[in-house]
Amino acid sequence: MAALIFYSKPDPWEEWGPALAAELPHIEMRDWDDPGDDGQVEYVLVWQPPRDGLGRFPNLKCILSLGAGVDHLLVDTDLPDGVPVVRMVEEALTVGMTEFVTLHVLRHHRRQLDLEAQQRDKVWKAVLTPLASERKVGLMGLGELGADAARVLLALGFDLASWTRAPKDMAGIESFHGVDGLGPFLARTEILVALMPATHETTGILNKDLFDRLPKGASLINSGRGGLQVEADILAALESGQLSQATLDVFETEPLPADSPLWDHPRVTISPHNAALTIARTGAEAVAANIRRFEAGEPLRGLVDRDAGY
Repeated sequence: MAALIFYSKPDPWEEWGPALAAELPHIEMRDWDDPGDDGQVEYVLVWQPPRDGLGRFPNLKCILSLGAGVDHLLVDTDLPDGVPVVRMVEEALTVGMTEFVTLHVLRHHRRQLDLEAQQRDKVWKAVLTPLASERKVGLMGLGELGADAARVLLALGFDLASWTRAPKDMAGIESFHGVDGLGPFLARTEILVALMPATHETTGILNKDLFDRLPKGASLINSGRGGLQVEADILAALESGQLSQATLDVFETEPLPADSPLWDHPRVTISPHNAALTIARTGAEAVAANIRRFEAGEPLRGLVDRDAGY
């Protein structure tokens, strides 16, 4: 009997095991440390598994990520060649990210940090903001998650633009792409939302050079990957006023170290990498659907291009 093995510190096996078993009764479900024949393991469903740990499975057929990101897998030097890697594409992940992006774009747009500061100081003063149609929001990344967030932001009336590695058009959005398109994209962006995967090309892209090309006082939301940002440059841009505020859900080191100055900065909002979380019910349905596609020889949803990194 083929087996699927599961590994994720933040995701409870007690929920995922039964959910997966209900969807795929013909496959044995195992937690990472359960005893069993590793030669029976044909599928792995993992989030940040032990480095080089996937090499122990000689008959692996498909590697499935529990999250939208796959950089935690592609750094594995023992990653089996020729085995497809699949990122998670499922309802809860998409809805969660759209909720997070919409929440914080609105917070930045309506200057909620300023209102909260006034409340602490018992100041009664109107904080004026433009209409959404007069606020320029820029999305770096327009994949499954970015496109869904864009639809909601468009419905709210924001002046929206996107920047992507290759051309990608979406109705109602001003599109930029490639190295030549980055400068014009940044020059018109007041609220920058980073939703890119972490690749060799995007590592450290949220840095001083990029911030300096934004309008002075622009703001940053990063709910993509921690490897995108240079945190020292974010702090410097906040101190100079080049950035007015930053909302960060992901970090260079996670958990964020207790001595990081980001924790106490008055213009930084922190969340513990929980902008969008896969839940067992909908996640198991998506995983099962992809395994059934694999067994039928059909195209996989969320198939990763290893060379591109996503």
